[in-house]
Amino acid sequence: MKYLLGSALFLALFFIVGCGDLGKPDNPKVDGGEVVVNFSPELMKQSLIKGGVADANTTVFGYIAYKIPYTTINEEGEEVIVSGLMVVPTGMPEVVTKQIGFSLVSDDHGTIFANDEAPGVIGEKTNAPSGSAIILTALAGFVTLQPDYIGFGDSKDHYHPYLLKKSLASATVDFINEAREFAGKNDIKLNGQLFLTGYSEGGYAALATLQKIEDEYLAEIPVTLAAPMAGPYAMTGMAMKTLSRPTLTVPSFMANVGYSYVEAYDKELRSVFNEPYASRLDRLLGGDYNRTEVDKELTTQTTGVDGLFNPLFVNSFFTEADNWFLQSLMQNDIYRWKAITPIRLIHCIGDDIVPFAMSKLTEGNMTEVGSTSVETIPVEVAITQNPATPLRYGHGECGKYAYAVAAKIFGDIRKTAFGY
Repeated sequence: MKYLLGSALFLALFFIVGCGDLGKPDNPKVDGGEVVVNFSPELMKQSLIKGGVADANTTVFGYIAYKIPYTTINEEGEEVIVSGLMVVPTGMPEVVTKQIGFSLVSDDHGTIFANDEAPGVIGEKTNAPSGSAIILTALAGFVTLQPDYIGFGDSKDHYHPYLLKKSLASATVDFINEAREFAGKNDIKLNGQLFLTGYSEGGYAALATLQKIEDEYLAEIPVTLAAPMAGPYAMTGMAMKTLSRPTLTVPSFMANVGYSYVEAYDKELRSVFNEPYASRLDRLLGGDYNRTEVDKELTTQTTGVDGLFNPLFVNSFFTEADNWFLQSLMQNDIYRWKAITPIRLIHCIGDDIVPFAMSKLTEGNMTEVGSTSVETIPVEVAITQNPATPLRYGHGECGKYAYAVAAKIFGDIRKTAFGY
């Protein structure tokens, strides 16, 4: 099979399939979920050719996406009904669908603020999954799993545990298990390969998921390779750097961290945030606003009387070793543990939000404690094949290229194992 995984692939990531009034698809009945996307290979190929992403010689698959409800555990140890999207390629050879089976990619999404941006919600509303599934499923032929996370989709009334490893990992592991059970009930043949990936918050979630699997489910959920992308694995260091600066480049990100940690650790918003911002956060982070809208109602001043964060809170964070926020961040660091599974930390050298050094730090620390196969992959070098390339991508634009690199890595491993 010829897959489009070269430099032009980046166009697919945020490509919105424009094919007129599709309406709701004529969907088959399924056991344990519902079909929300049913897009033929022919229609997908036409759309990608029209968008300049594919040509007549590109192998393109359709996809059928299932929204699946399942149960997971939140930070407080309570059960929560959540949702996720399982995207299955269509139009693949029968030798794959009936004999070899599909490889799985668990793809944890990056930071979102609006519920409408969750994968399952996008699928229901637009008849198209989020753009990463175009790369991983329609172009690379993987079954892609996209958990909505707690706080989005079917659990939109719950706060989102932003960058909290326990519940992010649980939501992902529980969806992998649910999806494998769903596949068995609905004649979707799997081959046993499982890859973990995700970008930004999703990169953090993917690495946290691998840690949970190796700690608790290694025999039941063998992982072939993990490729987290641009995640803030060292939460403590990120917070120290951010709170020590006079201004916040994107105030919504750090506000989201503070808010979710306040909720998870049962603290008071006003002890962390200044007014009027403390009183706004329940509304702003409730899933009705996107990041741009949230940023408009916050200040870029980090602290002080006019800042986002209460100066007493910031001072305590830097001066008291038993500060609750400092201790909580340390509990959620995931950059130093011994991994058995091969890990490829995919990251853009030019990342201006989560610095490339974060992945190098994680590689060094994990290797130091005994991990034997952790490697950082610079996206710009992977694309150009030039170690001295001057090309640089910031955090916002890096994701589309990073997914192309991850898909190529996964595809090469699958081809070695199964010949396709």
